Amino acid sequence: MIDGITHWLIGLGASVRAGVTRLGFATRFMIAVFKASGPTFARPRLLIHELYHAGVLSLIIVLMSGLFIGMVLALQGYETLVRFGATEAMGVLVALSLVRELGPVVAGLLFASRAGSAITAEIGLMKTTEQLAAMEVMAVDPVARVVAPRFWAGVISLPLLAALFSTLGIYGGYLVAVKLIGIDNGAFWGQMQAAVDWRYDVGNGVIKSVVFACAVSLIAVFEGFDATPTAEGVSAATTRTVVTSALVILALDFILTVFMFRGSAVG
Repeated sequence: MIDGITHWLIGLGASVRAGVTRLGFATRFMIAVFKASGPTFARPRLLIHELYHAGVLSLIIVLMSGLFIGMVLALQGYETLVRFGATEAMGVLVALSLVRELGPVVAGLLFASRAGSAITAEIGLMKTTEQLAAMEVMAVDPVARVVAPRFWAGVISLPLLAALFSTLGIYGGYLVAVKLIGIDNGAFWGQMQAAVDWRYDVGNGVIKSVVFACAVSLIAVFEGFDATPTAEGVSAATTRTVVTSALVILALDFILTVFMFRGSAVG
């Protein structure tokens, strides 16, 4: 019994020590990425290339998901609002749900699943095939040449994708609410414009999407750079990117919502 507890405590201590060590390495890696970001903006063609792979190739899944989620929101919202005779508030329900929460969160999850996993796999394969080591031999900093452009591509792409997600979601809600159900067009848009505040609603949604973009992009490039240089190691790193990004997005969403709600309540 005592030996079992001792082994458990030893294992727990080793896990905590490994976690702290990994967190410290991730912090140093983040600092190195920011220090090496200068050449990224000095080479716009390289940044545009990564923006295409991270952002443009994620457009289809983000736009279609936003459209259908907006349509589902309108259908579900109508079932609730009709009980209280408040169907004219359909536009407010759809817009606030998307702009405040669903837009940044779902777009972040989709981005992590599509672009984040691809970034991790690409960097991990470059490490496995010793391309990163070859760059160091040629006096080329792999962080500046490979990691930083992909990081900033993710930081720039995700807020734009979240905005498009919310836009298509509102349009999907409009199609269902106005065209299908028959809610008055003027009431749908008028109530929305009167209730949605640019500072507390749209602005807070943009802040969330930027924070999620930094977190997901950093996790993606770090997991790829830190991956074990084997096929199993790259596969495990890709899985960690998706799982960790999802958990971090949901945790950050709660933390940011607490502070934003408090700020809007005080205001």
